[in-house]
Amino acid sequence: MIELRAPLQAQLVQWLVKPGDVVAAGQPVVILEAMKMEHELRAERALRVADILVVEGETVQEHALLM
Repeated sequence: MIELRAPLQAQLVQWLVKPGDVVAAGQPVVILEAMKMEHELRAERALRVADILVVEGETVQEHALLM
């Protein structure tokens, strides 16, 4: 199972995928905002999204499991 974790404390702005989506390596999956800067997280490798664990607008801690 592949996990996506927050690299820093931030607010989750927008999911770019949904459960069941097939994602290619390098594809953007989520946008986080920290200190008024947006951070786009990309898939490290091809995967299928199983679960999204954080809702848009929620603040997450560094290393929090997102998907």
